Amino acid sequence: MNNNTHSASGPLTPAEVAFLCEAQSITIIPRQRLDGLDLIGGYIPPFHPPQRTSIPLWLALLLKRQRRCNIVPPPWLSAPNIERILKIETENQNLFCPDLPYRWLETAELLLEACPDDLGGDDGELRVLLRGLREVRQGKVREGLGKLEATYLQMNNLGLLEITEVRGFAKGVVDGLRKIGASREEARRNREEEEEEEGGRYRGGTSVGMDDDDF
Repeated sequence: MNNNTHSASGPLTPAEVAFLCEAQSITIIPRQRLDGLDLIGGYIPPFHPPQRTSIPLWLALLLKRQRRCNIVPPPWLSAPNIERILKIETENQNLFCPDLPYRWLETAELLLEACPDDLGGDDGELRVLLRGLREVRQGKVREGLGKLEATYLQMNNLGLLEITEVRGFAKGVVDGLRKIGASREEARRNREEEEEEEGGRYRGGTSVGMDDDDF
């Protein structure tokens, strides 16, 4: 499949995942008064600095570029929290930490790009920790793919972008396992049919050989 296209039934591309991520709400601190906005997704009330308000992420990113607001990062997106989650991930090889939101990876990337100055002054440390966290989780995913079963792959608490990245490869592996399983099943049925045919010929030969002359 072309990575630049997406059908209604096909998997999302990373670009589409990032686009959908921008629809989520995030808290901002307005830097100037703004009138209310009527948007397709709903009404945005007027901004009254420094009163915090919740708006779609895409609008927050736009206002940030225009220097009209500061973005309040979500509580999980801080160096101490990511360090804590990284420790949990490292010490527990068989699970993915549930403390990360579903869109954690794409949200972190968007905010690090758009508003590093709003991340408590630790964006450098935060980038390093997020990179380490992603690498640890990717390692777990690769290990999980090595244990794939033909029917399903269970990896709870993966983020949407992580699922999108692994889905194509996982599908290929699962399809391969299913083909192997189907070949084995077909070989088993053929073997059973041959054994039944051999048994039938043997029983038929025995019955024909027994006639009145044998007594």
